[in-house]
Amino acid sequence: MQKPLPGSPAGIGEYTGTWDTPQVVHLLKRTLFGASIQDVNYFKSRTMSQAVDELLQPTPAPSTVPLNNYDTDPTGVAPWQTWINTGLLYVDDEMNMNRLDSLQCWWIGQLLNGGRSIHEKMTLFWHNHFAMDATAHAGDIPCRLWYDQYLTLRQYALGNFQALVKAITLDPAMLIYLNGNTNFKTSPNENYGRELQELYTIGKGSGSAYTQDDVAAAARVLTGHTVDANYGYVFLAGEHEDKNKEFSGFYANHIVTGYSGTNGAGELDDMLSMIFATQESARFICRKLYNFFVYYKIDSTVETNVITPLAEVFRNSGYNISTVLSTLLKSQHFYDLVNAGACIIKSPLDLLIGLCREYQVALPSTIEGQYAAWSMLNERARILQQEIMAIELVAGWDAYRQSPQYHELWINSVTYTGRNFYTDLLIGKGDMMDGTTLQIDAIGFARLLPAPHDPNKLIADSLSILIRPPLSDSSVTLLKQSILLGNLTNDMYWTNAWLAYTADPSDMNAYSAVNSKLRALYKYLMNLPEYHLS
Repeated sequence: MQKPLPGSPAGIGEYTGTWDTPQVVHLLKRTLFGASIQDVNYFKSRTMSQAVDELLQPTPAPSTVPLNNYDTDPTGVAPWQTWINTGLLYVDDEMNMNRLDSLQCWWIGQLLNGGRSIHEKMTLFWHNHFAMDATAHAGDIPCRLWYDQYLTLRQYALGNFQALVKAITLDPAMLIYLNGNTNFKTSPNENYGRELQELYTIGKGSGSAYTQDDVAAAARVLTGHTVDANYGYVFLAGEHEDKNKEFSGFYANHIVTGYSGTNGAGELDDMLSMIFATQESARFICRKLYNFFVYYKIDSTVETNVITPLAEVFRNSGYNISTVLSTLLKSQHFYDLVNAGACIIKSPLDLLIGLCREYQVALPSTIEGQYAAWSMLNERARILQQEIMAIELVAGWDAYRQSPQYHELWINSVTYTGRNFYTDLLIGKGDMMDGTTLQIDAIGFARLLPAPHDPNKLIADSLSILIRPPLSDSSVTLLKQSILLGNLTNDMYWTNAWLAYTADPSDMNAYSAVNSKLRALYKYLMNLPEYHLS
Protein backbone atom coordinates (compact mmCIF):
# COMPACT_ATOMS: atom_id res chain seq x y z
CA MET A 1 0.00 0.00 0.00
CA GLN A 2 1.42 3.35 -1.02
CA LYS A 3 2.03 5.73 1.86
CA PRO A 4 0.05 9.01 1.81
CA LEU A 5 2.06 12.08 0.94
CA PRO A 6 1.66 15.67 2.11
CA GLY A 7 -1.45 16.93 0.38
CA SER A 8 -3.44 13.79 1.23
CA PRO A 9 -7.25 14.12 1.18
CA ALA A 10 -7.53 13.72 4.95
CA GLY A 11 -9.24 16.71 6.50
CA ILE A 12 -9.61 18.31 9.93
CA GLY A 13 -11.76 15.58 11.48
CA GLU A 14 -10.23 14.31 14.72
CA TYR A 15 -7.56 11.65 14.42
CA THR A 16 -8.58 8.27 15.88
CA GLY A 17 -5.66 6.09 14.83
CA THR A 18 -2.65 4.68 16.64
CA TRP A 19 -1.21 6.78 19.44
CA ASP A 20 2.32 5.60 20.14
CA THR A 21 5.91 6.80 19.97
CA PRO A 22 5.93 7.86 16.28
CA GLN A 23 2.79 9.97 16.65
CA VAL A 24 3.91 11.49 19.95
CA VAL A 25 7.37 12.34 18.61
CA HIS A 26 5.81 13.91 15.52
CA LEU A 27 3.53 16.09 17.65
CA LEU A 28 6.28 17.14 20.06
CA LYS A 29 8.90 17.93 17.44
CA ARG A 30 6.43 20.20 15.69
CA THR A 31 5.04 21.95 18.76
CA LEU A 32 8.03 22.03 21.13
CA PHE A 33 11.77 22.25 20.56
CA GLY A 34 12.73 18.61 20.29
CA ALA A 35 11.08 15.56 21.84
CA SER A 36 12.84 14.45 25.03
CA ILE A 37 12.52 10.87 26.22
CA GLN A 38 10.70 11.99 29.37
CA ASP A 39 8.24 14.11 27.40
CA VAL A 40 7.55 11.29 24.95
CA ASN A 41 6.84 8.87 27.80
CA TYR A 42 4.71 11.47 29.56
CA PHE A 43 2.46 12.20 26.59
CA LYS A 44 2.18 8.52 25.62
CA SER A 45 0.34 8.07 28.91
CA ARG A 46 -2.27 10.60 27.70
CA THR A 47 -4.71 10.34 24.84
CA MET A 48 -3.94 12.31 21.71
CA SER A 49 -6.63 14.85 22.58
CA GLN A 50 -5.37 15.21 26.15
CA ALA A 51 -1.80 15.67 24.88
CA VAL A 52 -2.78 18.49 22.54
CA ASP A 53 -4.92 20.15 25.21
CA GLU A 54 -1.99 20.11 27.62
CA LEU A 55 0.48 21.43 25.05
CA LEU A 56 -1.86 24.35 24.41
CA GLN A 57 -1.96 25.38 28.04
CA PRO A 58 -0.22 28.75 28.44
CA THR A 59 2.65 28.96 30.88
CA PRO A 60 3.16 31.75 33.45
CA ALA A 61 4.95 34.93 32.47
CA PRO A 62 8.76 34.73 32.80
CA SER A 63 9.97 34.91 36.38
CA THR A 64 13.24 36.55 35.34
CA VAL A 65 14.28 39.59 33.32
CA PRO A 66 17.35 40.24 31.13
CA LEU A 67 20.49 41.14 33.06
CA ASN A 68 23.64 43.14 32.40
CA ASN A 69 26.00 40.45 31.08
CA TYR A 70 28.24 43.02 29.36
CA ASP A 71 29.84 44.72 32.42
CA THR A 72 30.02 48.39 31.42
CA ASP A 73 26.73 50.28 31.46
CA PRO A 74 26.80 54.09 31.26
CA THR A 75 23.48 54.31 33.13
CA GLY A 76 25.02 52.72 36.22
CA VAL A 77 23.45 49.26 36.00
CA ALA A 78 25.86 46.91 37.79
CA PRO A 79 26.92 43.59 36.25
CA TRP A 80 24.27 40.87 36.67
CA GLN A 81 21.61 43.40 37.59
CA THR A 82 18.68 44.10 35.31
CA TRP A 83 18.55 47.05 32.96
CA ILE A 84 14.76 46.80 32.79
CA ASN A 85 12.99 49.71 34.54
CA THR A 86 16.23 51.58 35.23
CA GLY A 87 15.35 55.08 34.12
CA LEU A 88 17.26 56.03 31.00
CA LEU A 89 16.11 53.87 28.09
CA TYR A 90 18.74 54.96 25.62
CA VAL A 91 22.23 56.46 25.88
CA ASP A 92 24.09 55.35 22.77
CA ASP A 93 24.15 52.63 20.11
CA GLU A 94 26.82 50.59 21.90
CA MET A 95 24.82 50.32 25.11
CA ASN A 96 21.68 49.49 23.17
CA MET A 97 23.47 46.70 21.28
CA ASN A 98 24.89 45.32 24.52
CA ARG A 99 21.41 45.22 25.99
CA LEU A 100 20.08 43.63 22.82
CA ASP A 101 22.64 40.84 23.12
CA SER A 102 21.55 40.37 26.74
CA LEU A 103 17.90 40.18 25.63
CA GLN A 104 18.68 37.68 22.86
CA CYS A 105 20.52 35.43 25.31
CA TRP A 106 17.69 35.68 27.82
CA TRP A 107 15.15 34.77 25.12
CA ILE A 108 17.22 31.67 24.24
CA GLY A 109 16.86 30.74 27.91
CA GLN A 110 13.08 31.06 27.62
CA LEU A 111 13.09 28.68 24.65
CA LEU A 112 15.20 26.15 26.52
CA ASN A 113 12.94 26.28 29.57
CA GLY A 114 9.60 26.29 27.79
CA GLY A 115 8.45 23.07 29.42
CA ARG A 116 5.60 20.99 27.96
CA SER A 117 3.80 23.91 26.35
CA ILE A 118 3.66 25.31 22.84
CA HIS A 119 3.66 28.81 24.34
CA GLU A 120 7.27 29.77 23.60
CA LYS A 121 7.17 28.29 20.11
CA MET A 122 4.04 30.28 19.33
CA THR A 123 5.72 33.42 20.66
CA LEU A 124 8.54 32.76 18.19
CA PHE A 125 5.94 32.16 15.45
CA TRP A 126 4.40 35.58 16.05
CA HIS A 127 7.87 37.15 16.28
CA ASN A 128 8.41 35.97 12.70
CA HIS A 129 4.90 37.01 11.64
CA PHE A 130 5.42 40.57 12.91
CA ALA A 131 9.06 40.50 11.82
CA MET A 132 11.41 43.26 12.98
CA ASP A 133 15.17 43.70 12.98
CA ALA A 134 16.37 45.16 16.26
CA THR A 135 20.02 44.97 15.24
CA ALA A 136 19.36 47.34 12.34
CA HIS A 137 17.52 49.82 14.57
CA ALA A 138 19.78 49.98 17.59
CA GLY A 139 20.23 53.68 16.93
CA ASP A 140 16.56 54.66 17.15
CA ILE A 141 14.62 52.05 19.15
CA PRO A 142 15.61 51.47 22.81
CA CYS A 143 16.14 47.81 23.67
CA ARG A 144 13.56 48.02 26.44
CA LEU A 145 10.91 48.37 23.73
CA TRP A 146 11.97 45.07 22.16
CA TYR A 147 11.64 43.38 25.56
CA ASP A 148 8.16 44.86 25.95
CA GLN A 149 7.23 43.59 22.50
CA TYR A 150 8.33 40.06 23.45
CA LEU A 151 6.00 40.25 26.44
CA THR A 152 3.16 41.45 24.20
CA LEU A 153 3.68 38.62 21.71
CA ARG A 154 3.78 36.14 24.55
CA GLN A 155 0.71 37.57 26.26
CA TYR A 156 -1.47 37.09 23.18
CA ALA A 157 0.35 34.12 21.60
CA LEU A 158 -2.44 31.64 22.40
CA GLY A 159 -5.31 34.08 22.77
CA ASN A 160 -7.30 36.29 20.42
CA PHE A 161 -5.60 37.16 17.14
CA GLN A 162 -7.52 40.40 16.61
CA ALA A 163 -6.46 41.56 20.08
CA LEU A 164 -2.86 40.65 19.23
CA VAL A 165 -2.97 42.68 16.02
CA LYS A 166 -4.32 45.70 17.90
CA ALA A 167 -1.64 45.38 20.58
CA ILE A 168 1.13 45.18 17.97
CA THR A 169 -0.35 48.09 16.03
CA LEU A 170 0.02 50.26 19.13
CA ASP A 171 3.34 48.73 20.21
CA PRO A 172 5.97 51.52 20.52
CA ALA A 173 8.71 49.46 18.84
CA MET A 174 6.42 48.72 15.89
CA LEU A 175 5.23 52.32 15.71
CA ILE A 176 8.82 53.49 15.33
CA TYR A 177 9.92 50.59 13.13
CA LEU A 178 7.23 51.14 10.46
CA ASN A 179 7.01 54.91 10.87
CA GLY A 180 3.67 55.00 12.62
CA ASN A 181 5.18 57.54 14.99
CA THR A 182 5.34 60.01 12.09
CA ASN A 183 1.89 59.21 10.68
CA PHE A 184 0.04 62.53 11.04
CA LYS A 185 -3.00 64.00 9.30
CA THR A 186 -0.97 66.49 7.28
CA SER A 187 1.32 63.79 5.89
CA PRO A 188 -0.06 60.25 6.36
CA ASN A 189 2.58 57.52 6.30
CA GLU A 190 1.36 54.35 4.58
CA ASN A 191 4.05 51.90 5.75
CA TYR A 192 2.12 50.23 8.53
CA GLY A 193 -1.26 50.49 6.78
CA ARG A 194 0.26 48.49 3.91
CA GLU A 195 1.97 45.83 6.05
CA LEU A 196 -1.10 45.49 8.25
CA GLN A 197 -2.97 44.15 5.25
CA GLU A 198 -0.23 42.61 3.10
CA LEU A 199 1.74 40.80 5.81
CA TYR A 200 -0.26 40.67 9.03
CA THR A 201 -3.96 40.08 8.27
CA ILE A 202 -4.91 39.59 4.59
CA GLY A 203 -1.82 38.50 2.70
CA LYS A 204 -1.31 38.28 -1.03
CA GLY A 205 -3.22 35.09 -1.81
CA SER A 206 -5.68 34.60 -4.66
CA GLY A 207 -8.54 35.78 -2.45
CA SER A 208 -6.80 39.00 -1.48
CA ALA A 209 -8.16 42.00 -3.35
CA TYR A 210 -7.53 45.03 -1.18
CA THR A 211 -6.37 48.10 -3.09
CA GLN A 212 -3.85 50.89 -2.83
CA ASP A 213 -6.73 53.13 -1.83
CA ASP A 214 -7.35 50.74 1.10
CA VAL A 215 -3.73 51.20 2.16
CA ALA A 216 -4.14 54.96 2.07
CA ALA A 217 -7.42 54.78 4.00
CA ALA A 218 -5.82 52.56 6.66
CA ALA A 219 -2.99 55.05 7.06
CA ARG A 220 -5.53 57.82 7.63
CA VAL A 221 -7.35 55.74 10.26
CA LEU A 222 -4.04 55.29 12.05
CA THR A 223 -2.99 58.95 12.11
CA GLY A 224 -2.20 60.26 15.56
CA HIS A 225 -1.08 56.95 17.09
CA THR A 226 2.53 57.66 18.04
CA VAL A 227 5.10 57.61 20.86
CA ASP A 228 6.00 60.32 23.33
CA ALA A 229 9.41 61.62 24.40
CA ASN A 230 9.75 58.70 26.84
CA TYR A 231 9.03 56.17 24.09
CA GLY A 232 5.58 55.33 25.46
CA TYR A 233 2.48 54.94 23.28
CA VAL A 234 0.27 58.02 23.03
CA PHE A 235 -2.67 59.10 20.88
CA LEU A 236 -2.44 62.70 19.69
CA ALA A 237 -5.98 63.71 18.81
CA GLY A 238 -4.75 66.88 17.12
CA GLU A 239 -2.72 64.81 14.65
CA HIS A 240 -5.60 62.47 13.75
CA GLU A 241 -7.61 62.95 10.57
CA ASP A 242 -11.25 63.05 11.68
CA LYS A 243 -12.89 62.66 8.24
CA ASN A 244 -14.67 59.46 7.14
CA LYS A 245 -12.48 56.79 5.52
CA GLU A 246 -14.12 54.70 2.78
CA PHE A 247 -12.69 51.30 1.84
CA SER A 248 -13.06 49.29 -1.37
CA GLY A 249 -15.50 46.60 -2.44
CA PHE A 250 -13.15 44.00 -1.00
CA TYR A 251 -14.23 45.33 2.39
CA ALA A 252 -17.86 45.73 1.25
CA ASN A 253 -17.28 49.48 0.78
CA HIS A 254 -17.12 49.85 4.54
CA ILE A 255 -16.87 53.39 5.89
CA VAL A 256 -14.90 54.02 9.05
CA THR A 257 -16.64 57.01 10.56
CA GLY A 258 -14.23 59.79 11.41
CA TYR A 259 -14.13 61.10 14.97
CA SER A 260 -12.38 64.02 16.57
CA GLY A 261 -10.81 64.23 19.99
CA THR A 262 -9.96 61.10 21.95
CA ASN A 263 -12.78 59.21 20.20
CA GLY A 264 -10.60 59.18 17.09
CA ALA A 265 -8.51 56.39 18.62
CA GLY A 266 -11.57 54.10 18.41
CA GLU A 267 -11.47 54.13 14.63
CA LEU A 268 -8.77 51.47 14.86
CA ASP A 269 -11.24 48.99 16.39
CA ASP A 270 -13.73 49.66 13.59
CA MET A 271 -11.07 49.08 10.94
CA LEU A 272 -9.84 45.86 12.53
CA SER A 273 -13.40 44.52 12.77
CA MET A 274 -13.80 45.31 9.06
CA ILE A 275 -10.58 43.45 8.21
CA PHE A 276 -11.50 40.39 10.26
CA ALA A 277 -14.96 40.25 8.74
CA THR A 278 -13.36 39.14 5.46
CA GLN A 279 -13.05 35.47 4.55
CA GLU A 280 -9.44 35.91 3.48
CA SER A 281 -8.03 36.98 6.86
CA ALA A 282 -8.77 33.65 8.53
CA ARG A 283 -7.52 31.70 5.50
CA PHE A 284 -4.29 33.69 5.43
CA ILE A 285 -3.43 32.94 9.06
CA CYS A 286 -4.45 29.29 8.72
CA ARG A 287 -2.08 28.94 5.78
CA LYS A 288 0.77 30.38 7.83
CA LEU A 289 0.02 28.04 10.73
CA TYR A 290 -0.10 25.11 8.32
CA ASN A 291 3.25 26.10 6.76
CA PHE A 292 4.86 26.35 10.19
CA PHE A 293 3.45 23.23 11.86
CA VAL A 294 2.59 20.84 9.04
CA TYR A 295 4.17 21.39 5.62
CA TYR A 296 5.44 24.18 3.42
CA LYS A 297 3.32 23.30 0.36
CA ILE A 298 -0.41 23.95 0.15
CA ASP A 299 -1.99 22.44 -2.95
CA SER A 300 -5.63 22.58 -4.04
CA THR A 301 -6.49 19.46 -2.02
CA VAL A 302 -5.09 20.91 1.19
CA GLU A 303 -6.75 24.25 0.48
CA THR A 304 -10.13 22.54 0.12
CA ASN A 305 -9.90 19.88 2.83
CA VAL A 306 -7.86 21.68 5.46
CA ILE A 307 -7.44 25.43 5.02
CA THR A 308 -11.04 26.32 4.14
CA PRO A 309 -12.72 24.39 6.99
CA LEU A 310 -9.96 25.38 9.41
CA ALA A 311 -10.51 29.04 8.55
CA GLU A 312 -14.21 28.59 9.30
CA VAL A 313 -13.31 27.20 12.72
CA PHE A 314 -11.02 30.18 13.26
CA ARG A 315 -13.70 32.72 12.33
CA ASN A 316 -16.42 30.99 14.32
CA SER A 317 -14.18 31.01 17.40
CA GLY A 318 -13.80 34.78 17.15
CA TYR A 319 -10.22 34.31 15.97
CA ASN A 320 -9.11 32.29 18.99
CA ILE A 321 -5.59 31.02 18.31
CA SER A 322 -5.75 28.05 20.68
CA THR A 323 -8.99 26.84 19.12
CA VAL A 324 -7.62 26.75 15.58
CA LEU A 325 -4.36 25.14 16.76
CA SER A 326 -6.30 22.49 18.67
CA THR A 327 -8.30 21.59 15.57
CA LEU A 328 -5.19 21.41 13.39
CA LEU A 329 -3.03 19.42 15.84
CA LYS A 330 -5.81 16.91 16.51
CA SER A 331 -6.70 16.45 12.86
CA GLN A 332 -6.49 13.32 10.77
CA HIS A 333 -4.47 15.32 8.27
CA PHE A 334 -1.78 16.25 10.79
CA TYR A 335 -1.12 12.62 11.67
CA ASP A 336 -1.40 11.34 8.10
CA LEU A 337 1.89 13.10 7.53
CA VAL A 338 3.53 10.80 10.09
CA ASN A 339 2.91 7.90 7.71
CA ALA A 340 4.71 9.80 4.96
CA GLY A 341 7.77 10.35 7.13
CA ALA A 342 9.36 13.60 8.20
CA CYS A 343 9.00 16.41 5.72
CA ILE A 344 10.18 19.68 7.30
CA ILE A 345 13.79 20.74 7.62
CA LYS A 346 14.48 21.88 11.16
CA SER A 347 15.03 25.58 11.56
CA PRO A 348 18.35 26.46 13.25
CA LEU A 349 16.54 27.14 16.53
CA ASP A 350 14.65 23.85 16.28
CA LEU A 351 17.98 22.11 15.73
CA LEU A 352 19.92 23.87 18.50
CA ILE A 353 17.27 24.10 21.22
CA GLY A 354 15.93 20.69 20.24
CA LEU A 355 19.23 18.85 20.60
CA CYS A 356 19.84 20.49 23.98
CA ARG A 357 16.42 19.38 25.20
CA GLU A 358 16.51 15.90 23.66
CA TYR A 359 19.99 15.07 24.94
CA GLN A 360 19.31 17.03 28.15
CA VAL A 361 22.55 18.94 27.77
CA ALA A 362 23.52 20.10 31.27
CA LEU A 363 23.23 23.85 31.84
CA PRO A 364 25.12 25.71 34.57
CA SER A 365 23.42 26.59 37.82
CA THR A 366 25.04 30.03 38.08
CA ILE A 367 23.57 33.01 36.25
CA GLU A 368 26.97 33.76 34.72
CA GLY A 369 27.20 30.23 33.37
CA GLN A 370 23.65 30.31 32.06
CA TYR A 371 24.24 33.49 30.11
CA ALA A 372 27.43 32.00 28.68
CA ALA A 373 25.48 28.92 27.53
CA TRP A 374 22.68 31.04 26.06
CA SER A 375 25.24 33.25 24.34
CA MET A 376 26.90 30.26 22.68
CA LEU A 377 23.56 29.06 21.31
CA ASN A 378 22.57 32.55 20.22
CA GLU A 379 25.84 32.96 18.33
CA ARG A 380 25.39 29.58 16.65
CA ALA A 381 21.82 30.49 15.63
CA ARG A 382 23.17 33.68 14.09
CA ILE A 383 25.77 31.72 12.11
CA LEU A 384 23.06 29.31 10.93
CA GLN A 385 20.92 32.30 9.82
CA GLN A 386 18.12 32.42 12.39
CA GLU A 387 19.01 35.12 14.86
CA ILE A 388 16.21 36.23 17.17
CA MET A 389 15.30 39.91 16.83
CA ALA A 390 17.40 40.22 13.68
CA ILE A 391 14.91 39.32 10.95
CA GLU A 392 16.22 41.36 8.07
CA LEU A 393 13.02 41.57 6.04
CA VAL A 394 9.65 42.72 7.33
CA ALA A 395 8.09 39.68 5.62
CA GLY A 396 9.91 37.32 8.01
CA TRP A 397 12.56 34.64 7.67
CA ASP A 398 12.81 33.51 4.04
CA ALA A 399 12.26 29.84 4.85
CA TYR A 400 8.68 30.50 5.98
CA ARG A 401 7.60 32.54 2.97
CA GLN A 402 9.83 32.28 -0.11
CA SER A 403 8.63 29.83 -2.73
CA PRO A 404 9.40 27.39 -4.12
CA GLN A 405 12.24 26.44 -1.73
CA TYR A 406 10.70 27.46 1.61
CA HIS A 407 12.32 25.33 4.38
CA GLU A 408 15.06 24.18 2.02
CA LEU A 409 16.53 27.67 2.40
CA TRP A 410 17.75 26.73 5.86
CA ILE A 411 20.31 24.47 4.15
CA ASN A 412 23.18 25.54 1.95
CA SER A 413 26.85 24.65 1.63
CA VAL A 414 27.72 26.92 4.57
CA THR A 415 24.87 26.18 6.97
CA TYR A 416 24.84 22.40 6.46
CA THR A 417 28.55 22.24 7.18
CA GLY A 418 27.97 24.52 10.17
CA ARG A 419 25.23 22.28 11.52
CA ASN A 420 27.42 19.18 11.33
CA PHE A 421 30.35 21.06 12.82
CA TYR A 422 28.27 22.03 15.83
CA THR A 423 26.75 18.61 16.47
CA ASP A 424 30.26 17.11 16.17
CA LEU A 425 31.50 19.71 18.64
CA LEU A 426 28.79 18.98 21.22
CA ILE A 427 29.21 15.21 21.01
CA GLY A 428 32.97 15.74 21.19
CA LYS A 429 34.89 18.15 23.39
CA GLY A 430 31.95 20.53 23.74
CA ASP A 431 31.35 24.22 23.06
CA MET A 432 33.17 26.38 25.58
CA MET A 433 32.91 30.00 26.74
CA ASP A 434 33.95 31.76 29.94
CA GLY A 435 34.41 28.50 31.83
CA THR A 436 31.09 27.05 30.64
CA THR A 437 30.90 23.95 28.44
CA LEU A 438 27.93 22.71 26.46
CA GLN A 439 28.41 19.02 25.80
CA ILE A 440 26.24 16.01 25.03
CA ASP A 441 26.45 13.26 27.65
CA ALA A 442 26.10 10.19 25.44
CA ILE A 443 25.94 7.75 28.35
CA GLY A 444 23.44 9.96 30.17
CA PHE A 445 21.15 9.90 27.16
CA ALA A 446 21.46 6.14 26.72
CA ARG A 447 20.65 5.58 30.41
CA LEU A 448 17.24 7.17 29.83
CA LEU A 449 16.35 4.49 27.28
CA PRO A 450 14.46 1.39 28.47
CA ALA A 451 17.07 -1.24 27.50
CA PRO A 452 20.49 0.31 26.77
CA HIS A 453 22.22 -3.04 27.39
CA ASP A 454 20.55 -4.52 24.30
CA PRO A 455 22.27 -3.13 21.17
CA ASN A 456 19.19 -3.71 19.04
CA LYS A 457 16.87 -1.91 21.45
CA LEU A 458 19.43 0.81 22.11
CA ILE A 459 19.64 1.70 18.43
CA ALA A 460 15.90 1.36 17.80
CA ASP A 461 14.97 3.50 20.81
CA SER A 462 17.60 6.12 19.96
CA LEU A 463 16.33 6.32 16.39
CA SER A 464 12.73 6.69 17.58
CA ILE A 465 13.69 9.91 19.36
CA LEU A 466 16.43 11.37 17.16
CA ILE A 467 15.58 10.38 13.57
CA ARG A 468 12.11 10.88 12.10
CA PRO A 469 12.33 8.90 8.82
CA PRO A 470 12.99 5.21 9.45
CA LEU A 471 16.39 3.83 8.46
CA SER A 472 16.57 0.62 6.47
CA ASP A 473 17.18 -2.67 8.29
CA SER A 474 20.55 -2.98 6.56
CA SER A 475 21.58 0.48 7.79
CA VAL A 476 20.61 -0.38 11.34
CA THR A 477 22.53 -3.66 11.20
CA LEU A 478 25.58 -1.86 9.86
CA LEU A 479 25.36 0.70 12.66
CA LYS A 480 25.23 -2.01 15.27
CA GLN A 481 28.06 -4.08 13.93
CA SER A 482 30.45 -1.33 12.90
CA ILE A 483 30.01 0.91 15.94
CA LEU A 484 28.57 -0.91 18.96
CA LEU A 485 29.99 -4.36 18.26
CA GLY A 486 33.39 -3.28 16.95
CA ASN A 487 32.80 -5.19 13.65
CA LEU A 488 31.88 -8.35 15.53
CA THR A 489 28.56 -10.21 15.20
CA ASN A 490 27.81 -11.22 18.77
CA ASP A 491 25.39 -8.84 20.54
CA MET A 492 26.86 -9.88 23.89
CA TYR A 493 29.96 -7.82 23.10
CA TRP A 494 27.97 -4.63 23.70
CA THR A 495 25.84 -6.09 26.47
CA ASN A 496 28.89 -7.14 28.46
CA ALA A 497 30.54 -3.75 27.94
CA TRP A 498 27.43 -1.94 29.19
CA LEU A 499 26.96 -4.20 32.19
CA ALA A 500 30.64 -3.85 33.11
CA TYR A 501 30.28 -0.07 33.10
CA THR A 502 27.04 0.02 35.10
CA ALA A 503 28.52 -2.42 37.64
CA ASP A 504 31.35 0.03 38.34
CA PRO A 505 30.91 3.50 36.75
CA SER A 506 34.18 4.58 38.34
CA ASP A 507 36.12 2.06 36.20
CA MET A 508 37.55 4.43 33.57
CA ASN A 509 38.36 1.62 31.16
CA ALA A 510 34.78 0.39 31.26
CA TYR A 511 33.49 3.97 30.99
CA SER A 512 35.72 4.76 28.01
CA ALA A 513 34.73 1.59 26.17
CA VAL A 514 31.04 2.47 26.38
CA ASN A 515 31.31 6.23 26.02
CA SER A 516 33.49 6.16 22.90
CA LYS A 517 31.07 3.86 21.10
CA LEU A 518 27.99 5.83 22.10
CA ARG A 519 29.60 9.09 21.05
CA ALA A 520 30.49 7.52 17.70
CA LEU A 521 26.91 6.28 17.31
CA TYR A 522 25.25 9.62 18.05
CA LYS A 523 27.79 11.55 16.02
CA TYR A 524 26.99 9.32 13.05
CA LEU A 525 23.23 9.76 13.51
CA MET A 526 23.49 13.54 13.79
CA ASN A 527 25.57 13.65 10.61
CA LEU A 528 22.78 11.94 8.66
CA PRO A 529 20.63 14.22 6.48
CA GLU A 530 17.59 12.68 8.18
CA TYR A 531 18.61 14.18 11.52
CA HIS A 532 17.81 17.62 10.14
CA LEU A 533 14.17 16.69 9.48
CA SER A 534 11.31 16.97 11.93
